[in-house]
Amino acid sequence: MRIVSLLPAATDIVAELGLLDHLVGRTHECDWPAGVAGVPVVTSTGIDQNTLSSREISATVHRGSSLYGLDTALLDDLKPDVILTQDLCDVCAISYRGVTDTVRMMDVGPTVLSLEPSTLDEVLGCLKTVGDTLGVDSTDRIAALHHRVDRIEQQTRDLDHPRVAAIEWLDPVWPAGHWVPEQIAKAGGVPLLAEKGEHTKPITWQAVHDANPDVVLLMPCGFPPERTLRELPAEPLPETWVLDGPSYYNRPGPRVVRGIEVLAHVLHGLGPDPLPGEAHKLAAWI
Repeated sequence: MRIVSLLPAATDIVAELGLLDHLVGRTHECDWPAGVAGVPVVTSTGIDQNTLSSREISATVHRGSSLYGLDTALLDDLKPDVILTQDLCDVCAISYRGVTDTVRMMDVGPTVLSLEPSTLDEVLGCLKTVGDTLGVDSTDRIAALHHRVDRIEQQTRDLDHPRVAAIEWLDPVWPAGHWVPEQIAKAGGVPLLAEKGEHTKPITWQAVHDANPDVVLLMPCGFPPERTLRELPAEPLPETWVLDGPSYYNRPGPRVVRGIEVLAHVLHGLGPDPLPGEAHKLAAWI
């Protein structure tokens, strides 16, 4: 089975299923696990997040510019049996429509599987969807992930639940929706600004203040913590944490479970301290 992943979360799933040896192509953003480094890259982007601000990146999106390019010649040469993609967000990855248009021109058309989860159960359910397509039994892996979530939920059930505002883009301010409110709730918090499964819209910092959060989580989509720390909001905020959005919150893959465990530490001090880079507490700005 020759697999091309056009979605970092899908690459995470392939790794979770023990099929990295079958991965023959990936995106330029697929950075986990370390073993994917030698896999050919079939996508590119003209956006340099290290030089452009959040506002400049947003302006590029709204102008209709394509954030991603697909090396169709390389994709054809790789002769994949299965291409994993998505149709949830045109900003986050190459769209399902773009992939299917490309596949129609290939000599041998592979199976194209689109992953579109919007809730936590759907995220974990993607392991079964991919596993079934690739001929792998995912039952034990899914059960183990659910067990970890259940353990955290039980540990936090009788604790005080702080009010939590999660922000997935800084300028404009964009609250984190889809599965993130569930991650917060499972970790013993009260999610604000978005409901389970919701595709959110930009808001103002005043709306964040009006929600009266006890804790603010900064998890910009695609920004590792060190990049987020270079563009912190000037707003006065309560207890604020910078989290590793790309690893644990932005991507609908199995590592969202680790994100819940990190949040349990952030909100309640449970478990061992997060690893370097997983969570960074800022001084309270009041």
